[in-house]
Amino acid sequence: MKSLHLAIAALLVFSVPAFAQDRGKAPKHGPAPFHGTPQAPDPHRNYSDQPGHPNAPHVDNGKTWVGHDTGPNDPSYHLDNPWAHGRFSGGFGPKHAWHLAGGGPNRFWFNSWYWSVAPADIAFCDGWLWGSDEIVIYDDPDHIGWYLAYNVRLGVYVHVMYLGA
Repeated sequence: MKSLHLAIAALLVFSVPAFAQDRGKAPKHGPAPFHGTPQAPDPHRNYSDQPGHPNAPHVDNGKTWVGHDTGPNDPSYHLDNPWAHGRFSGGFGPKHAWHLAGGGPNRFWFNSWYWSVAPADIAFCDGWLWGSDEIVIYDDPDHIGWYLAYNVRLGVYVHVMYLGA
């Protein structure tokens, strides 16, 4: 009986991180267009909405896009010439997972497609493995000319611009 209690206790201890943040699995879809009063852009904002969650824009339980609440008029994501390099057509959502092949926030690539992280989001890329992390691309319904790159390993996302093939 004592070994059963130990086994159950061990199972609970090792399962707590799984409940803290849904990492290792990409959301089924991107965020819905934002409705409501936008959150003011704040470079010092704390995104850690629950214990164990990252202090970066992230997705809770594969559904709630924490941090995607500044609305379509956020000056951090304004582009004078959206889609300057064309539109990405390689596929969106978890059925199209890509492995980063090199670079860094200013210019990275996978599958011969090139991208750049939004200047306002570069700090959220800390910890990304630019030569191997798996990411999933989603369309951004609020910020014209931007996409969202979700890092499957970390459970966080950033705004990215497609630079072409």
